[in-house]
Amino acid sequence: MPRNLDLSALRSFVTVADVGGVTRAAGFLNLTQSAVSMQIKRLEESLGLSLFLRAARKLALSPEGEQLLSYGRRMLALNDEALSLLSSTACEGEIRLGVPHDVVYPVIPGILRRMSQAYPRVRINLVSSFTLLMKQEFARGGFDVMLTTEEAPDPTAEVLSSRGLVWVGAHEGNAWQRRPLRLGFKDTCIFRGRAQAALEAAGIPWEMATGGESEQAVEATVAADLAVSVRMLGSIPEGMEPIAGENQLPPVGEMKLGLYRATRRSDEAVDHLVGELRCAYGS
Repeated sequence: MPRNLDLSALRSFVTVADVGGVTRAAGFLNLTQSAVSMQIKRLEESLGLSLFLRAARKLALSPEGEQLLSYGRRMLALNDEALSLLSSTACEGEIRLGVPHDVVYPVIPGILRRMSQAYPRVRINLVSSFTLLMKQEFARGGFDVMLTTEEAPDPTAEVLSSRGLVWVGAHEGNAWQRRPLRLGFKDTCIFRGRAQAALEAAGIPWEMATGGESEQAVEATVAADLAVSVRMLGSIPEGMEPIAGENQLPPVGEMKLGLYRATRRSDEAVDHLVGELRCAYGS
């Protein structure tokens, strides 16, 4: 006799795998941590398989778990699509989302994919720019939901977390040891002024190695070991790594991640998106 997979348990399994932990998954699913753990246990018992490597230091899927994850995503996507299309109350329309370019990866693509599966009638338009420019656009009604990286978010914002700033350079590079220290920043980068002030306070001479608004030019210059820059922990591009050495550069502090939501939007899809962002970027 054919057996059926429990979609609720399957959703818990996929969410844990996607967000990297039971606690985060519980917040996203609006369940207790023990309820999520119990659903995954029942799913494993029904299959007679272990879906996670319990001995691993970090949460890791077993080979069988990796295989089920692929099927699970497709099954849940079909389930959500069918319910959304057949429901008379299905959400539709457009959500305008603003996210600073330095925190788009690796989280935002997964959020956009899950939103598309859950709300196929909703179009999410992603804009990636500088916090200062996006805040101006938000004030004009240009965004429904916005993330920011800033020292002091507005009182209307929800502060999701704080992330440390670090100096970054090329892999095994030595540009950070040269003087004057050459810096790679876009003209309007919010980290630029903080880095320059820290260097001046430490008596370290500096000069700019890049100009304009090309992030690709900055990343290429730093990756070529011709300059250093500053990035948030967890958002360091390929080709760069945190600088560590006996003569480390002065500390540059931290930045806060702010979440802004337009008061005019209060529908299910926006609620879901805000929940995803809280789960992904919260401390």
